[in-house]
Parts: sequence; structure tokens; C-alpha cells
Amino acid sequence: MADDRQAPPADDFPQLASPSYRLAALDRDFLLGPSMRGVRFLLEFAKADEALRDWGVRSTVVVFGSARVREDGAGQHARWYAEARRFGQIASERGGAFQDSAGGRENVIATGGGPGIMEAANRGASDVGAPSIGFNISLPHEQEPNRYSTPELTFRFHYFAMRKMHLAMRAAGLVIFPGGFGTFDELFEILTLRQTGRSQTIPVVLFDEAYWRSVFNFDALVDAGMINPADLDLFCYAETAEEVWEKLVERGLKPGEAPAGVAADIKDV
Repeated sequence: MADDRQAPPADDFPQLASPSYRLAALDRDFLLGPSMRGVRFLLEFAKADEALRDWGVRSTVVVFGSARVREDGAGQHARWYAEARRFGQIASERGGAFQDSAGGRENVIATGGGPGIMEAANRGASDVGAPSIGFNISLPHEQEPNRYSTPELTFRFHYFAMRKMHLAMRAAGLVIFPGGFGTFDELFEILTLRQTGRSQTIPVVLFDEAYWRSVFNFDALVDAGMINPADLDLFCYAETAEEVWEKLVERGLKPGEAPAGVAADIKDV
């Protein structure tokens, strides 16, 4: 007996048009909804992690500093930019960033990916033909990546927390150039992790001691009992790009070699 049932016209088939019928992986409204926040957080981790593994990045040297510094800026700005650029060259040439993926790349320059000091450090790596990383963040006034981070290693994050995790988890050393609220946030995040033993022992170098002492009275924190005197040893100062590199090495950074625990931590994540 013939089946006389007929499929309704497509425009008269509400099931197909219903949002509930969309494949979950292709449902933008669902994926960007509040219930999927944890999944989006995981995706931001996994995407950057996969790319960094593919490039053999085992450790990084993270450079923080103001986005407002310019190469032709007034006052100290031009010097800060030039020294950050020079440091990007030095660290890339001596640190192990050129090693191929089979042996792993060490001490690859990593920044927040924006302008200013971040641009200068990425530019220094680019000057010598080395790869470098840009961990950009979506902001109300869109931050565009600078032109010098390696395109395949230039990422964009929605969540500050995940961006900070990627900045910290492979760091073999941190270099903090003068900056404002964002730089302070990143600096004290790392110092807190070091103070509390929640991160591996890594050297932290603040560039331009006069600037940092003018904006923070670290000794006053000791005098008031807010930190221990030994906490002041969590960081040191340097005045030139060459001195920054020397201080990093003196305090434990190993050129061409991953810091203790970093490779294992990345592998086991």
C-alpha cells in the first residue's frame, strides 16, 4: 500500500528552524551563552597550547611594560623602547629560540602582543629572525596585535585569567619595564605566585630602578610588616638590556635549556 504521507515544505517545518535542532558545536548562541563559560575557558587554553606545542616552545622569557611607550616618545620613553627592543634581540640570540621543534625552543620572547614595550620586545626578536609570541586580549577599544610577533604565535583571549596563565606557565624569566595599572597587575600577580610558592623559581628583573622606586616604596611594605625582608629578593633591578640578560642568567635562567619542572608541567597539563 502506498504511503500517502508527504514531507511538509521546508518553510513549514518548524523543527528544522528551531535553535534546539542545531548541532551543539555549530550553535553560536549556545556556545556563547553563560552555561558554556567553562567550555570557552577550556578552548582558550587548548588553542594556544596546541600551537605552542606544534612550534616546540618549551619555555619563554616574558616581557611586560606599558603600551603607551613609543619609539619616538618623550623623556625616557624612547630609551625604554630601545632597550626593550635590544633585549628582545639578546634573549632571542642567546636563549635558544632558534632551536628546531625536535629539540624544543627555549626562552622565546612572549609579550601581551600590543604596542609600546610589547611591540619593542617582539620587534627585537623579529630583528634577528627569531619567533616570538603575542598573547593579545580583547578590550572595549579593540587592541590590535603589533606587527612583529610571529603570526602563527599571535593569539587573542577573552579571559584575562587564561591569558595570564599562558604568560606564566612556560616562563623561565620575567622582565618588567615601566608601565601602569596593567603592568602592575601582571607584576604583582607573578610576585604573589613566587611569594606563596605557587610557581617555579624564576628570576624577575625590573628595568629602571629609579622608575620603580618612584612608584612603589617596597621598603615601606617591609617596615609595616606587610612582606618579609626576604621577599625583596624575589626581584632585582637592571638599567640596560645587556644587564637584564646578565641578571636573568645570574638568577637561574639557563640559555637553551628549560627551567626545572617546566617541561614536565606542560607535558602533564
